[in-house]
Amino acid sequence: MLDKLKRLIKRLLPASDDVMEQAVKSGVWVGIMNVTERGLELLLLVIVASLLSPRAFGLMGIALLTLSSLKKFSELGIKSALIQAEEDNVDDELNTAWTIETARGTVIAVILFLGAPFIASLFNEPAATDLFRVIALSPFIVGLRNPAVVYFQKSLDFHKEFVYRVSGAVAYFVVTVGIALYKPTVYALAIGFIAGDAARFLVSYIADGYRPWPSFDLDVAKKRYSFGKWVTANSILYFLYSRGDDAFVGWALMASALGFYQLAYRLSNAPATEITQTISSVTFSAYSKVQNDIEKLRSGYFQTLRMTTLASFPAAMGIAAVAPAFVEAFFTPEWQPMIPVMQLLAIYGLLRSMGATMGPVWKAVGRPDYIAKLSAVRVTLIAIFIYPTTMMYGIEGTAAVITGIYIFPMMPIDTYLIARTVGTSPVRVLREVSYPLVASLGMAAAVTYVYQTVTLNAPVLEFILLILVGIGVYVALALALMFSFNWEVKQNLESIFDALA
Repeated sequence: MLDKLKRLIKRLLPASDDVMEQAVKSGVWVGIMNVTERGLELLLLVIVASLLSPRAFGLMGIALLTLSSLKKFSELGIKSALIQAEEDNVDDELNTAWTIETARGTVIAVILFLGAPFIASLFNEPAATDLFRVIALSPFIVGLRNPAVVYFQKSLDFHKEFVYRVSGAVAYFVVTVGIALYKPTVYALAIGFIAGDAARFLVSYIADGYRPWPSFDLDVAKKRYSFGKWVTANSILYFLYSRGDDAFVGWALMASALGFYQLAYRLSNAPATEITQTISSVTFSAYSKVQNDIEKLRSGYFQTLRMTTLASFPAAMGIAAVAPAFVEAFFTPEWQPMIPVMQLLAIYGLLRSMGATMGPVWKAVGRPDYIAKLSAVRVTLIAIFIYPTTMMYGIEGTAAVITGIYIFPMMPIDTYLIARTVGTSPVRVLREVSYPLVASLGMAAAVTYVYQTVTLNAPVLEFILLILVGIGVYVALALALMFSFNWEVKQNLESIFDALA
């Protein structure tokens, strides 16, 4: 079996055997890790949504939104800089990194704890004050984690990353569901969140023997910040365009509206989120090792793009098609308002999954400024259109703005820049994504037709039927396109089947 895997690696990936063997193994681990994490999260949401109100989810959303804003605006990009560094061993820099992260986490925790009443009043939700103070434990715990976790990605040791991340997901699920069943309040979500951070903290020291000690080397900090400054800028801008809509909904509307919006986003973007995290985790490390070989970089990018869109496009279009049946089958009637939002944001998730293939390339070749500059354009456009659209159409308008701006002008600009980076044409990039897009649209049309014409009087069975129809139609259409046109994903899949046969 090991020989088969090695043959598969050599056929599929364009770098050295050692690097890409690690990349493939890491990709498997990351895929399993993300499916496990997201599966637990979705199961948690379905269970807890039947116990808590949309307002409770909205209050938790406000607390996490505030925490996220403080973390993003103070992000220094040290971890990304250490991963991108050509040196394999960065032990001499870890104490400085740990000292910086510990200080940062402590400052965030103090601000969140002391500023809780003021932040709650900003959102006109005084009930969130104590919730903020509970959540303040999170950045303090995260800041103290073992800085050697950077090696999990830098060295492509994703079996350790799997244990690290999944331990937090399991703790979050068990504690949240357990408390919610006993006493269904928003604090079930908050305490579960803290439990997840605590579990990851413990595992970070169990999984790696490095033990940090407080020290600070100014030269090291300056050296890594020259790269990290763009990560910092992008972190802030990413927050503004990815969470700015949440902040605006929470401020302009009400907590229950934010609860609908955030849950719709998490459900509709689950596949895109997993694919984004997998791509960013594995390909950034692999691309960084071949950053000076444009042919290997281009080949690796296109293979990543093909395999990503093959899975993400049908997932996104399928979510848009089955959203009404899904909500009817698994949620109470009070959650019905999130259906159109789910459908709009599913399209946004499709675009996100494609965009996720580009960022790691730009970071690997030392151009994280592309990400920051593109993010600045997107933030500006969102700021212009979000207020009038949300005031007129509610959360559906917010979702339409976020999705519409990504469709145009952001995706055309992204496509042009990535084509120039890997030495190809935008038409070539668009051709690669046209095949899964056509198959996904056909699948969505078939699922919608079945939903409108077939009635089983059993919501769960109807949902299962739609899933089966979607899978069957997409596979049939994808196979037809593979054998009728020069869709090179066929060669990628054949290599996999040959190696495993």
